[in-house]
Amino acid sequence: MVSKNTICLWFNGTALEAAQFYAANIPDSAVGQVFRAPSDYPAGKKGDVLTVAFTVAGIPCIGLNGGPVFPHTEAFSFQIATDDQQETDRLWNAIVGNGGQESACGWCKDKWGLSWQITPRVLTEGIADPDPDVAKRVFEAMMTMRKIDVAAIEAARHG
Repeated sequence: MVSKNTICLWFNGTALEAAQFYAANIPDSAVGQVFRAPSDYPAGKKGDVLTVAFTVAGIPCIGLNGGPVFPHTEAFSFQIATDDQQETDRLWNAIVGNGGQESACGWCKDKWGLSWQITPRVLTEGIADPDPDVAKRVFEAMMTMRKIDVAAIEAARHG
């Protein structure tokens, strides 16, 4: 059954590779049905992957091999909540260490240009703390980071 709402992500011929990477590295992710061209067409050949159904952290997606016209931007990102530094490191290293790149404040991009926010729950909780001094300390600590350092965020929370 097709989900009522599915995120469509545009790729330049690498949708299946990306879906397989996400399934191997992001919890609750899987590759579903692969749709191949039934015949030759102007931009490709019979059997080329047109779309791939997959999930990322339980969210239904379609990878569309649409070509180089529309690259990914930071206007869309997956935000993955992590429970500890080990999970944060594992996900960050999988994305950045496989052709991706670091950015600021827990953001990174995978090798396909898709943006990710690897966000420890302690960071989200700290920024939302009802004590404005705590929230400020946590926010200011985060602003100095690329990958989030859970111990430093906890230290900022506790003053």
